[in-house]
Amino acid sequence: MRKLIIIICLLGIFPMAAKEVFPVPQGVYAPRTYTARRPISKIVIDGRLDDESWQKTPFSEDFVDIEGDLKPLPFLRTRVKLLWDDQALYIGAELIEPQIWATLTERDAVIFYDNDFEVFIDPDGDTHDYYELEVNALGTLWDLFLIKPYRDRQQVAINAWDVREIEYAIHIDGSLNDPSDTDQAWYVEMKIPMQVLQECAHKDFPPPEGDYWRVNFSRVHWETTVQDGKYVKVPSRPEYNWVWSPQGLIAMHYPERWGYLFFSHATAGAEHIDYEIPQIETAKEYLRQLYYKQKQYEMDHGKYASRLGQLKADKLLYEGRKVPLKIERTSQSYIITLGPTKDLSRMCIREDGLLWFP
Repeated sequence: MRKLIIIICLLGIFPMAAKEVFPVPQGVYAPRTYTARRPISKIVIDGRLDDESWQKTPFSEDFVDIEGDLKPLPFLRTRVKLLWDDQALYIGAELIEPQIWATLTERDAVIFYDNDFEVFIDPDGDTHDYYELEVNALGTLWDLFLIKPYRDRQQVAINAWDVREIEYAIHIDGSLNDPSDTDQAWYVEMKIPMQVLQECAHKDFPPPEGDYWRVNFSRVHWETTVQDGKYVKVPSRPEYNWVWSPQGLIAMHYPERWGYLFFSHATAGAEHIDYEIPQIETAKEYLRQLYYKQKQYEMDHGKYASRLGQLKADKLLYEGRKVPLKIERTSQSYIITLGPTKDLSRMCIREDGLLWFP
């Protein structure tokens, strides 16, 4: 009895550590879509978005919180529009902002320490080998290449990677770093060479009609106050993360949650075409749910599950039905294979999240 009392007392002094939980996106899987068309004439990269092609190109929906419906809508409007041709992908962004400021001037600095606009591009949608670009109102650029999402490997970002021959510009409707007035907005215009994006895309170029990439856009916004005539971030206030397509958690590096950029060979101003997300993308999301469960199982047990029953995935159905699944496990890795079925090709996912068709 005395030993039991001592154990209980020790547990009171040294409580058990909280269970480590792998972050899983919340909410319904409903990525947004946008269809990019071709320019009518040459686009001048000056940040103004006033070329004829831009004028005939619709903006996206307004950005939402990165967690989606879990958080309130942003109190400042952000939206984007896109065009493309065989030479480049064109991105235009409007960021409504009454207090425009920026401090960072060195290329490849951590730009989201300022208010910024961010671009994420994964052409083949396998969550590996993707691109990230960030820019502030001073026009300072951080461009980096990601081998894998941070969750799957340490040191995956290549900061030394630069977008060759990129053109970009900032236009400010107001004044920069001047708290004495009220500003309207700042605009970002980018021309990213297709030759750069093609290097690790593993896809046809130029994209055929109706082809699609996975992309997302983010805006980081910090609350500020004015001290000695300068904008200063409010201490201990976390940044706001506003995005085009909601992630379902505070993490941009879940490429499987990004939106879909479809390519049309029609020119700007042509009749709108709505492309539907292909059924195969639903199957990919189903496999990713198993990948999340394997992540949690490895945290709990120090190894990956070798049987589906260990993942407690019996209630996880693909479009309301069970599908053929198989797990192959080694001491440090696994492969989960789905299918084939009458309407799905065989598909695999492994421990670092790479998804492919064998």
